[in-house]
Amino acid sequence: MTAIPRFTGDANPYGGGDPYADYRTAEFPFARDADLADRRLGAGVVAANDEFFAERENLLVSGRAEFDPEHFGHKGKIMDGWETRRRRGASADHPWPTAEDHDWALVRLGAPGVIRGIVVDTAHFRGNHPQAVSVEGVSMPGSPSPRELLADDVKWTTLVPRTAVGGHAANGFAVDVERRFTHLRVNQHPDGGIARLRVHGEVVPDPAWLAALGTFDVVALENGGRAEDASDRFYSPATNTIQPGRSRKMDDGWETRRRRDTGHDWIRYRLAARSEIRALEVDTAYLKGNSAGWASVSVRDGEDGEWREILPRTRLQPDTNHRFALTAPAVGTHARVDIFPDGGISRLRLFGSLTPEGTADLEARYQELGG
Repeated sequence: MTAIPRFTGDANPYGGGDPYADYRTAEFPFARDADLADRRLGAGVVAANDEFFAERENLLVSGRAEFDPEHFGHKGKIMDGWETRRRRGASADHPWPTAEDHDWALVRLGAPGVIRGIVVDTAHFRGNHPQAVSVEGVSMPGSPSPRELLADDVKWTTLVPRTAVGGHAANGFAVDVERRFTHLRVNQHPDGGIARLRVHGEVVPDPAWLAALGTFDVVALENGGRAEDASDRFYSPATNTIQPGRSRKMDDGWETRRRRDTGHDWIRYRLAARSEIRALEVDTAYLKGNSAGWASVSVRDGEDGEWREILPRTRLQPDTNHRFALTAPAVGTHARVDIFPDGGISRLRLFGSLTPEGTADLEARYQELGG
């Protein structure tokens, strides 16, 4: 396993110029997995014990945190993150917070799943970041309220033990707990500010919900699909192509660098489970001068199955949703979209239903993970 870099201590005071010039970060091996706390999937920060300086909702804002050194409000410096007030002790004789004092925020994951890694980003919190953080997880059905999540009988599982973190840094933590989680409790010890929270992992859908839907998008991230690999991620991640809804801007899709050879680009997906596909969409929304010229779609049945083309190489139009009904259902566990020669697509949709084998496999995994 790749060692995860650790950052501790304060950062230098802001000295002007690019505020990210001295930002501490690293390549985290789990970061290619989907962000289960993405608001596009329905994630939210449902409660926090304190948000005096900066609102809890900032934790899940897309994109990196911004910093304006001149931006102040009536409470003080306005920060792009979640920031609590300074904790104090019980008396003049002991003015310091106790070792147990901490602030917390409850996060509802947009898509429940197995968590592979967490990033607690303290960008721009240089001397006002927490001394340490810890993260716990729980799986609860339905839409529990903050009161229900904080009830005494709820058993939380430690995902990240109390660990020292650094200011103005991307603090990454690998998670090795093979269970399905729906909510997190993020703790900062004893107080301070966190700019962003990212929760990388694999979506594990509820088989009963998919069975009730019948026909659905079997490659969609929210339904358990996954972008396993791609030839190029230069401008944007392949996972964007299976996010909910249509793309709303160019970088909300998948775009590759310009090829200067005779090759082509591709994405390989794992479906929610073994599925029967009956229709598909290839969308190039907001990709106007840089959409793929042509695309083909293939499926295979099993890890060692042969790829079978279900959509032959087809001309694509810019900024257009292309729909195709298959003449016969295609059964598979994996899919691949190939684009020629380069460029991008914004979304891929594969509409169908689970096979009996796919349903059985998904139900077994769901039970194994505590669903």
